[in-house]
Amino acid sequence: MWTIKNILLLVLVVVTVWFIAIWRLLAKEAKAAGQQDPAKRADAYHSLVGFVMCFFDTLGIGNFATTTSAFKFRSTVPDEKIPGTLNVGYALPTIAEALIYISIVQVDVWTLVLLIVAAVVGGWFGAGIVSRWSRRKVQIGMGLALLAAAVLMGRQAYMESMHISGGGGAGLELRGALLGAGLVGNFALGALMTLGIGLYAPCLIMISLLGMNPKAAFPIMMGSCAFLMPVGGVRFIREGSYSLRTSAVLAIAGIPGVLIAAYIVRELPLTYVRWLVVIVVVYAATMMLRSAIQEAGR
Repeated sequence: MWTIKNILLLVLVVVTVWFIAIWRLLAKEAKAAGQQDPAKRADAYHSLVGFVMCFFDTLGIGNFATTTSAFKFRSTVPDEKIPGTLNVGYALPTIAEALIYISIVQVDVWTLVLLIVAAVVGGWFGAGIVSRWSRRKVQIGMGLALLAAAVLMGRQAYMESMHISGGGGAGLELRGALLGAGLVGNFALGALMTLGIGLYAPCLIMISLLGMNPKAAFPIMMGSCAFLMPVGGVRFIREGSYSLRTSAVLAIAGIPGVLIAAYIVRELPLTYVRWLVVIVVVYAATMMLRSAIQEAGR
């Protein structure tokens, strides 16, 4: 039966095929042109990072900020290539998440579609800007974005640890002014995705504040990322502003993490994990801003 949800899932499959085909074509062109991958060859390390981060991403933690921390910890990916590497490398695992959660979690389909479109438009514009930024601009932008992410994650972890409700209600749709606010918010979050702030935590908070059931945020935030990451990722690929090898490793290692989390583990008490993530993200933000200061002094 051709419902709007089924059509949305079919479009996502088409976008996936398009993304893989474009990525393969542009990667071949880059290789033929003799372009060198700027990242260190650390396949085992990046495989572990991709698997673990996508496992927790599927459970709602988010993986952009934590993966940035992992890159900074061993200096495996140049700072200016991190946003593109994240958007390209995690596109396919995120699509897997979206296919699962859009299928099983109830949410008004038009609210879902419109918020996804807003995020994709924001991601398209954001990627076009960030992919041309200098190394220092990326360092400053990511450093500030990571600090913002740490604040949001800290708020979430605190409310969970104190058993405080994050707001929200039982609603599964947005209408009128609330829908307008959601569209503006998701557009901004889509643009910020290109800086590596991640969309999950702020989207979950936004959905709750708009009066929707927080569970409805899962198909919205995963669907938004699943559509905007391939679109934004192609812009990073065209500009050569990413690491091909690292992105491929993250994609391959991340999908099993998604499947295990979604179909085997399904749910974990994540309060302590969130606090650990906050510490890790603050570390990454500090290192990124420190690098920007050092860059300015050269």
